[in-house]
This record gives sequence, structure tokens and C-alpha cells, in this order.
Amino acid sequence: MRTNWGGNLRYAATHLVEPGSVAELQRLLPTLEAPRPLGSRHSFSRVADTTGTQVSTARLPVSVEVDAERRVVRVEGGARYGDVAPVIDEAGWALANLASLAHITVAGAVATGTHGSGDGVGSLATQVTALEVVGWDGELRRVDAAHPDLPGAVVNLGRLGVVTALELAVEPTYDVAQTVVEQVPLDRVLADLDAATSLGYSVSMFTTWTSPDLLDQVFVKRRTDRPAGPDPVDVLGGRPADGPRHAIPSLDPAPATPQQGSPGPWWTRLPHFRLDATPSAGREIQTELLVPRRHAVAAIEALRGIAARIAPVLQVCEIRTVAADELWLSGASGTDAVALHLTWHLDPTAVAAVVPELQARLAPFGARPHWGKVCDETATDAAALYPRWGDWLDLVARWDPDGRGAPALGR
Repeated sequence: MRTNWGGNLRYAATHLVEPGSVAELQRLLPTLEAPRPLGSRHSFSRVADTTGTQVSTARLPVSVEVDAERRVVRVEGGARYGDVAPVIDEAGWALANLASLAHITVAGAVATGTHGSGDGVGSLATQVTALEVVGWDGELRRVDAAHPDLPGAVVNLGRLGVVTALELAVEPTYDVAQTVVEQVPLDRVLADLDAATSLGYSVSMFTTWTSPDLLDQVFVKRRTDRPAGPDPVDVLGGRPADGPRHAIPSLDPAPATPQQGSPGPWWTRLPHFRLDATPSAGREIQTELLVPRRHAVAAIEALRGIAARIAPVLQVCEIRTVAADELWLSGASGTDAVALHLTWHLDPTAVAAVVPELQARLAPFGARPHWGKVCDETATDAAALYPRWGDWLDLVARWDPDGRGAPALGR
């Protein structure tokens, strides 16, 4: 039986195909029953599952073409960020942001609204300037900035077809230095959340909620081409880490990207985990909810209110920020957002018991569940959470008028 990366799902799909070229993909798709794209299998929800055929992008070409004049890079659908980032950097360019791990495919991360962290940085989908998609009818379509469908087609949940290439905006390459502060008083952070999250280009706050008044760690990632700003310890309190740290405090820090203020290329510091190591815990379940930034402090307090309930099931909770965008199904659509990410132990029964309570606590703040993470789907009203939901359904109907593409199971 095929499973996802974290081990919490056994896919219901009855078949798996792995085309080796776009031409083969175009021939295959019109013949498949209830097809659905499958990338790096890093989603914990059933967003990539179907009762029909999963279409893996693992054997599609992985090429990277930088167009310096247009300031874009073209990457193919099966490529992982870890495959393309070094090539982009070697050409003298960079992406604005990366997720916490580089092991995921570009197409899959974009399709599910995945993000990194940073007050001024949008989700990974905001880097997309064009998409090439093979529809379920086998037709290859290109959607770029001049096309009205682009804002709806980027975060596409795999409903429009198989993305075979993307163009991403790039900027001149830069270095990042990463430091970690430990044992940070939560009340001090919540008293001025903006001061905490603006300490770096990317800031991630971690807590196991075993001590509801403390953040175990705060990762501050600063670009070396920008003013350094205040000392993080002066703003946060706590103490500087005396050595490298894993994002999950109990784990060996060997998989972590370099810390302790050592500068290095953007793609070796923005992720928390090295490409040649197992990211996060490996065997785990993840949940994430994004709330409008204006509700962030109240939402974090609500989470703290059930700390004793969630801590026994939890490996770590990460708090991150995401800049607003206008993509229809983005978790930050129309609002700056704060993401509350929970990495659970691989215990589906225990997680299923606590997630509804978590989601109910955050519902008053308009919390949007990440499409690729575990949530209480019965309590998720997409039409209420996404103002362009009706437009999105119309888009799917136009691209797939015969309804051949499989909707995500449970959605």
C-alpha cells in the first residue's frame, strides 16, 4: 500500500502512473479514471488522494532555466526546491522565500498554498508568474500574468490538471545568517508581536506548550544585505542558544541548517532542515491554521488556553507570519496572516480527538486550515473563509467541464 511521507495516510487510489515526459502525460490523462496529481507525498490531508488513479510527477523532467532579462526561472513540475535552488543561486539569482524544508516539489507546494515565514514575504505561490498545465483532456495550457485565471489557477489543489512547469520571479542572490534564542517569555512576545516578528527577514517561534508561558525557541533569519536591527535577545528576552538546535527541541540538531550567525546562501539558511537529512521528525502528522494578523495575539492566547490538552499529542508548534496576497485559495488571501503550525506525534486517533477542539477555538478568528494538513473537515466552510470560492468553482467547471478530475477526498 502506498502512503504519504509522514505515515498517517494510506492512499485510497487504486492505480499509480509515472509518466516520463509531458508528451506521455498528455497521452495518458484522457484515458485515466478520476486522475489526481501526486508530488512528493508531503501532504497530510487527502488533497493528493483519489479512488481512481494518482499521477506521479516523480519521473517528469527536472530542468531549470533562468531568464535574467525577464527575472524569472522556469522549473518543471517534478522538481523539488532542493533541486532547483542551488542552480538558481549559481546563476546569481534567488527566490524570495522557501518553506521550512526543501524536500517538496515546487508544483505541489504552490498548489496547496505552502509558505515559509516573513512579515514582508508572501507564500511560495506568490512567486509564480506563469503555469503550464496538462488538463484532464490532455491539452497543454499556459496561464501567465496577462491571463485572468492566474490568481485562481496558482493555488489549484490539483483540480485543474497536472502542472508540468512554472515560472517563478527571482531577485539577485543574497546571504542569510540564522540565530536561535531560547526560553523566551511568551507574554513579552505577545505584548509587541510586531517587534518580535520583524527581528529578521524570516522569524519562526517554537513551543511544545509543555510550559504555556515560554517559547522554547525563536529562529531569526536575517539577510546580510539589509540592516541588522536590534539584538534579538534585547527584544525577546531569553538567552542565545549555545549551539545548533533542531526545531523540535528534543531531537538531534544534526539535520538543521547552519545557525549561530554563520552567513550562507539563502537556500541553505531559509529552510530549517538540510536537503540531505530527514526533515522535521519524519514520522508525524501536521495541522496548520492561518489567522488574519489582526487576530494573531488573541488566537495564540486561545491556543495557550488548551496547552494542557494538546501538549501530550504534540511534538512542536511553530508560529510564523505570511504577507497578504490576492490568490483565491491562499491562506493569506486578502490579509496578512499568522500561521499556527502543529507537528503531532504519529498517533492518528489522538490527533483526531484534539483537532476539532483546536479548530473550534480558532474558528472565531477566521482560521483557514492549510490545504495539505489534517483538519476537522466537517467544520471547514470554504465558502465562508474564501471570498472567491464561488469563482474558484466556476474556474474548475470551465477547465474540467466533464468533471473528469477527481476532487480531493473529504473536501
